[in-house]
This record gives sequence, C-alpha cells and structure tokens, in this order.
Amino acid sequence: MSKKNGKPSGKKEKDFSHKIFKVLSKNPNKLFNYKQIAAVLELNDTNSRNQIIKELQYLASKEKIEETDKGKYRVISKADYVEGTIDMTTRKTAYFVSPEVEDDVFIPTNNLNHALDGDRVKVYIYNRRRGRRPEAEVVEILERHKTEFVGVIDIQKNFAFVATANPKMYTDIFIPKNKLGEAENGDVVLVRIEDWPAKADSPFGEVLQVLGKPGEHNTEMHAILAEYGLPYDFPVEVEAFAQKLDTAIHPEEIARRRDMRDVLTFTIDPRDAKDFDDALSFQKLENGNYEIGIHIADVSHYVQEGTILDEEAYNRATSVYLVDRVVPMLPEVLSNFACSLRPHEEKYTFSAIFELNEKAEVQKQWFGRTVIYSDQRFAYEEAQHIIETKGNAIPAETSLSGKDYTVSDEIKDAVLKMDQLAKILRKKRMASGAISFDKVEVKFNLNEQAEPVGVYFKEAKDSNKLIEEFMLLANKKVAEFIGKQNKTFVYRIHDEPDQDKLINLQTVISKFGYSISFKSKEAMAKSINNLLEEAHGKKEQNLVDTLTIRSMSKAKYSTQNIGHYGLAFEYYSHFTSPIRRYPDVMAHRLLQHYLDGGKSVDDEVYEEKCAHSSNMENLAANAERDSIKYMQVKYMIDHKDQEFLGVISGVTEWGIYVEIIENKCEGMCRIREIKDDYYTFDEKQYALVGEVTHNLLQLGDEVYVKVKNADLVKKQLDFYYLRKNE
Repeated sequence: MSKKNGKPSGKKEKDFSHKIFKVLSKNPNKLFNYKQIAAVLELNDTNSRNQIIKELQYLASKEKIEETDKGKYRVISKADYVEGTIDMTTRKTAYFVSPEVEDDVFIPTNNLNHALDGDRVKVYIYNRRRGRRPEAEVVEILERHKTEFVGVIDIQKNFAFVATANPKMYTDIFIPKNKLGEAENGDVVLVRIEDWPAKADSPFGEVLQVLGKPGEHNTEMHAILAEYGLPYDFPVEVEAFAQKLDTAIHPEEIARRRDMRDVLTFTIDPRDAKDFDDALSFQKLENGNYEIGIHIADVSHYVQEGTILDEEAYNRATSVYLVDRVVPMLPEVLSNFACSLRPHEEKYTFSAIFELNEKAEVQKQWFGRTVIYSDQRFAYEEAQHIIETKGNAIPAETSLSGKDYTVSDEIKDAVLKMDQLAKILRKKRMASGAISFDKVEVKFNLNEQAEPVGVYFKEAKDSNKLIEEFMLLANKKVAEFIGKQNKTFVYRIHDEPDQDKLINLQTVISKFGYSISFKSKEAMAKSINNLLEEAHGKKEQNLVDTLTIRSMSKAKYSTQNIGHYGLAFEYYSHFTSPIRRYPDVMAHRLLQHYLDGGKSVDDEVYEEKCAHSSNMENLAANAERDSIKYMQVKYMIDHKDQEFLGVISGVTEWGIYVEIIENKCEGMCRIREIKDDYYTFDEKQYALVGEVTHNLLQLGDEVYVKVKNADLVKKQLDFYYLRKNE
C-alpha cells in the first residue's frame, strides 16, 4: 500500500521475477518451461509469456537457476535453499539464522519479500562459492512469528495506517475503513495482520482493541503487555472456577501430609510482596545438627491438570512484573490468599527438608507434601537488621508495622544460624565455579498516580542471600534426586558461555584494566567473578555487569539436562516459585508422581512445555524491561533542564549511548550533534574520534549530558552532549 492514495502499488519487474523463482524453488527437482510456469501463475497473454522467457534468462544469468535442456529450467542446487528464522536488527537490517548455516546470512531489505522479524522462512543463499559475503533472499514464508502489533493509528478519509514503535517492524499496517472498530485518530491500538497481497507495500490489518491515548500511563502499560501478546485480565470463566475452589484446610488432608505446624516457620520477602511462595522452618536436633525445611506453596493441590485454571496458568507460564503492577499467573484468590504462605495461617505446602551439620553438609533429605503454620513474616530489611545487629530490637523505620519491636530469642537464633549456614553454602558454590551476578536493580518511588518521583537501587544483602541459598539448595537437591533416577524431569539449564562473546567482552574490559582467563573452565569462572568484584562500586560497574551478562548463554527450561553453568550445579530445577512460574508446578507434579512410584513420563510432551515456558519467560522479561525504560523516560521528562554526569555505555557509527550515573537512565547523543569537533566512528577502539582535536569518546568515559527529547511511546531518551568529564 502507498500512504498517498491507499491503492496497492506494483513492485516493478522484480516482483514478477520473484514469482517465477518461487515456483521453481517450491519444486527444486522438477523441470519447467515457460508455458508451465505461465500455467502455474495463471497467465495466458502473449506479453506475460514473453516476460517469463526474459526473466528465466535473467535468473539463469545470475546463476539462481539453470537451463538443463533447451527451454527447461530448475533451481541450481537444493543445498542453497535453507529453512530458518529472520532476525531483524533494525528496521532496515535483517539476517537469516539457521543451524544449517555456520554464520548469520545478511538479507538486503528488498529481498525480504514481506518476511518480518522472527518469521520462519525458506531462503535462497547466493554468493556462496565466489569468496564473497553470502546473502539471502526469502522465497517462502513458512510461518509468521507474530501477527499482532501495537501502534498509533492515523485515520484518513477512506482508510488508515498504524505505525508501530517496534524498532524491528519496517512497515506500517494498512487498515481498511470497515476494519477500524472503535478507533479514533491518534489512538494506541492493537491490530492483527490478516493478509499481505503480493503487490501491496504494506500488510492489511484489522483493529482488535483500542488501548487509549499515547503517553497516558495505563495506555502505555497495557500497550507493553499487548505488544508481547501477554494477557492483562483473567477470563471470567477462569476467575469463576478459581472462586469455587475449596481453599479450607481439612483434617483428612492434613492426615495425608507431614505435619510441620509446631516447627518454627517464617517467611522473608520484599516489603511490598503480596504472594509468599516460600517459607523456612528451623529446629536444632538432639545430635547437634539442624533441620531446615524449605516449604513451597502447594499450588498443584489446587491447580489440577485438565482444568481451565491449569490451561490458563500454562498459557501464561509466568507472572509478569511491570514497574507499577504485577500480572499474576494465577487468579488473586490463589496467588494472594489460598497459596500465599501468609503469617499466622495454616497452609498446604510441598517441602524439601534437610538435616545439615555445622559445615552446611546435607546429612539427610526428605521431599513430600506438608502442612505448615507461619509464625512470622519478615521483610528483607527486618531480617537484615537481625543479621547486622545480632538480634537487637527492630526500629520503627525498618519494621513492617512501623513500630519498634523485639524478636524472640528462638527466631533470632534461627535467623543468625541460617545466615551462617547460607554463607558456607555460598562459599562452597563460588569455589565450585559459580558466577556471582549481584547486578544492581533500578527501582522507582511511585506516587498514588503511579508517577515516578524518585529512583533508587536495590542490591542483594545477606538477608536476600540467605533466602537465595536455601532456595538453590532445594532446587538443586530435587533435580538431583530425580535426575539420578534417569527419569524425565523439568530442568533449568544454562550452557557454557560462547567463546566469541567472551573474547569480545575481553576487548572491551581491557580498556578498564581487566582481563579474563581462558586457561580452563574453572579459571574462566574465577576470572569472571574477579572481574565483577573488582568493578563493583566503580563508574563502569553497570557497564561491566551488563556486558558480562550478555556474554553468557541464556538459561532455559528443558528435559535434557546439561547442568547449570552459572550456578556450577550438575543438576538444577525450578521448584520454589509455583505461584509465579508454571515450570515449578510441573516439577511439583513430577516429583509427587515419582514419589508415588510412577514410571518416567514422555519427555517429548514435557520438552514442548519447557520450550513454551522458556518463550513466555523471555516475553515477560522483555515487557518488564520496557516498563522500566518507560518509567525512566517519564522520570526524565521532569528533569529536562538539569545537567547529569553519565558513563558512555555504547558507541556506534551514529553516536554514543550514555547511562546517567545517579539513576541508570540511558539515552543517545547523536554524532552529528556533538559540536566540539567532527567525529568519526573507530570500530577497533569502540570510540568516536575527533578529526581536529583527536579527542576520544569511548566506553566508560564520563560525560555531562542534558535531556533533549523524551519519547514515551518509543521509550527513548535523546541527550545533548555537553562536555567530557576530564
């Protein structure tokens, strides 16, 4: 489509050539003459037939097809046709990715032939045998990765277009007048692509939902969720099903479980948490050892397989944590009440119970269903105060109640001993080669209208690490228990880092005086930990942390266990958060199935569920990142006249990215607007170089900037470059 008149426009002869090429590529072993191709294309006029003859000769001259007999053609080599995925890096740059090709293959924009980011396609790869950089042309779209998009609608007299803020979407979407729904000009809408005619410049779509006006807070939050296909509300029938569940605690069910209600039990969670997945119990045994229970909400007791509640939980696969709200995996009656391990309430749990000695060595272990009573709820800050002061009274400014109070000696001793054991577990883990990612989290102080009025940073302290170590212990031991039986299970796996990415990381961090050892797996892990430790608290910390994380492989769910590199565990699963992660629900069900003597389940069925869970986790993470970017842009709108000191976090041919030190907001200074010299990009130095002054602007340099533009819809900041901090 053309925006000027709304009528389909042709794509010249190339489109015709592509159609012929497509006919041949779909039948790589068959010979075609011009008459047969004309019949397939339903063309019977003389001009079209003559054009086909010319295009066949052209394609043969380009070595895309060959003339085997006089007037009979076929594609040159089946091996040059490969199936894979489109990876758009920008609106104008695309690559073809496939396990069948060693390196990603560049696709010129005019060779995409209507393919979009993430689409599964068949391509023709050419220039393979000439020593030139291979390129690809899409010959067939096998499966659309995505058909729904969010954008702003521009309504004309007889039609409309939707332009998306998605940096990988290179076209707008044409909306016929009868497919506008309730949309008004300028609305943010969710649209679905329904068709893309061969001669149309833009795909044809339909408005599915009006999200609101651009820049409005709720509109943008809903737009983030809609962009990634994430739900916001529960279907009425799912809510109704959840409301009818029997959530009472019954004596006959207690009788089927290990009764832990008389054992000291407490939770430690964020101050603003509403769902409490896990609780810890503690008691000292007569032999001098310690029994520590990791008690997890028994979600699978309520969420039964085959119900609409289970289907909805599986489809969501995870809760989504945006800056100002949580979109839960389970309805509130479960996530915040029945399954939440709230203080002074009896709850059904699934537990991993360990007997540990003073060296934090596991002497005995037990897994099974339990019932508990939580004696107290702690915020991380309260538990941290106990650890730091060895049990002094918790002051009003730290306590959840807003009042001073003193914990009992029993709870104080439990927290301090568990902290001591957790530190031993962590030390052992790090000695085994675990990577210590204590990346600073950006958090916002929000007012009643959910407007950001301040930025602060959350860093893991001893109380966070106490919980982390015991959750890791449970996850590890559950996975190990089943893994050593060679039965199908849902693992959380993490592959070793890509060597090329680590070499690129080495190039960048060497500018700050750091290095990575490649002598062995153990030496590499140790050097990465040293890097993270040495950079801690320095101006380049966030840059180093971010680049190091990017060099790591992505963790995912799978039935094929390869261990967890980042944690240095041979076996690892997710068992401890079933309120917010569906893989944990699967782990609970499988564990109980095997405890009951069940046979190993079909790994293909569970592998498919693992792939779905990994995909939904990635979408949720993207949405969470977008919500943080949105809040950062919104926060900076009110600070346009302020100078900020930042660190150069990225250098490209079009400018530098700068991350402000005091709030971690990142924006771009475009190269043409840096006025103190004429700068060019030096790829080897990851720097912009001034032609007259030879001034360098490179990664890690401190510079002063000011906000030029804050775009809430695109979630982008543009900065004025002021000067370098010498």
